[in-house]
Formats: sequence, C-alpha cells, structure tokens
Amino acid sequence: MTFRYDFAPTPFGDALAVFSDEGIVRFDLSESEDPSVPWLLEGVARELGAIPEPDPGAADELSRLLGSYFEGEPVHFADRVEFDWRLAHGFSLTALQTISTIEWGETMSYGEVAVLAGHPGAARAVGTACRLTPFSIIVPVHRVVRSDGSPGHYGAHPDRKRFLLDLEAR
Repeated sequence: MTFRYDFAPTPFGDALAVFSDEGIVRFDLSESEDPSVPWLLEGVARELGAIPEPDPGAADELSRLLGSYFEGEPVHFADRVEFDWRLAHGFSLTALQTISTIEWGETMSYGEVAVLAGHPGAARAVGTACRLTPFSIIVPVHRVVRSDGSPGHYGAHPDRKRFLLDLEAR
C-alpha cells in the first residue's frame, strides 16, 4: 500500500490530505501556520506505519469540493470522496460513519448519534470519536452538538465549529 499527501486550502489554513490507494485516509487541519511542519506528517506516518510521499495535485478535486462547500454549496463529501477508514476502529468507526449521514444544515446530539450507531448511552464515546476523527470537516463532526443544542467543542477551536454551523445555517 502506498500513501501520498498534498495540501488543500480552507478558511482555517491549508489542511494536510493523505491518500491511500483506496481513498483519503486522513484530512487534518494543522495547529501551525505552516501545515508542512514535520510533526504533522510524522504523526500520520506513525499511524499508517509508512511514510506518505508528496504528490502535488492529489488534493485538487478535494480542494474544488472544499471551495464549493465554503462558498455555501451543500456538499456531501461521503457521496463524492472515497474514504479509507483504516485509522478509525470499533465504535469510533461506526460513529463516524453514522455522522457522515447527517445532512447539510442539520445537527444531532451526541446521544442521538449513539442511538443511531446502535449503542444508546454511548454519547461520550461519540464525543471521543468526534475529537479523534481522522477526517476534519469532510466527516461533519461539527454537526454533532450537545443535547441542549449548544455547539460544544471542536478540539481546541470551538470558533471553527461555530463558523461551520453558521455557514450551513445560511
């Protein structure tokens, strides 16, 4: 299995897109101004057990989809992008695949996702799956909110979650 990477622009900065032969395997927003910082790629390489090779242009189609998304077009990434789910396991995988079905502009609570994923009472585990998702933005974990309807966190960036929810509410 070979892995390759490219970068895709977002309003939050360029994101690292890592692809396998089966599809996108990781999509990460960097905490750094420079998304090519070695530690980001090193972390992905550790997870994959292989070093992804640079492949300029590999994320061109994803970049076009992201551009449409951020212009306010309801893009359902799961219909347009092949996902390689190898970095999600067990209930996290089930939860993330369930979250992928949440439609543009809609939200679900962590508990509702747990029920749909077949594990009522696993709301905290849904939160963990959201926090650890290998697919920022393109698996819409931002659409999972607290039971009172408040957004909750989005890693260390609740402002990003609010931005995404507001974008989809327009």
